[in-house]
Amino acid sequence: MKREIEIHYLEMTSPADLRPSPARAAGFRVERARIPTPELNRFFYTTVGGDWYWIDRLGWTLEQWRAWVGRPELETWIGYLEGTPAGYFELEREPGDRVELAIFGLLPGFQGRGIGGALLTAAVERAWEMGASRVTVSTCSLDAPAALRNYEARGFRVYRTERVEKELPARA
Repeated sequence: MKREIEIHYLEMTSPADLRPSPARAAGFRVERARIPTPELNRFFYTTVGGDWYWIDRLGWTLEQWRAWVGRPELETWIGYLEGTPAGYFELEREPGDRVELAIFGLLPGFQGRGIGGALLTAAVERAWEMGASRVTVSTCSLDAPAALRNYEARGFRVYRTERVEKELPARA
């Protein structure tokens, strides 16, 4: 089925733009997945994005996943709540000292628990630590309802919006 979607491209151009989440939930922590593991990224991608039409990588082979996660410019970070994986993000260093928040999201059972802001704060802090001169992220009208609000609450600004038609699979 074809559907029109609205894509928002957001940026931060200074570490001073970051408005950290006011509080972290007790028992919440964020750790880098230092050993590139394609199965881990595939698990998070399909589970986090399952309700939001994250379909671009669904057809990837294990070799494609391995190539993606094995690049030195990519970092994968996992948020844990009381020792349980709750969400993740991927940061990709790009030319021109730009860092893109390539993927960000929570597992379905952890949405609405007040940890999305804390996870996003950790992602942006790490992007600046990577030497970014600009941090970017994109979201669209298919994403979680709180996604755009969370990005803007942390200090991201929309610099471009576009509407595109995309072929989407039917919902089961």
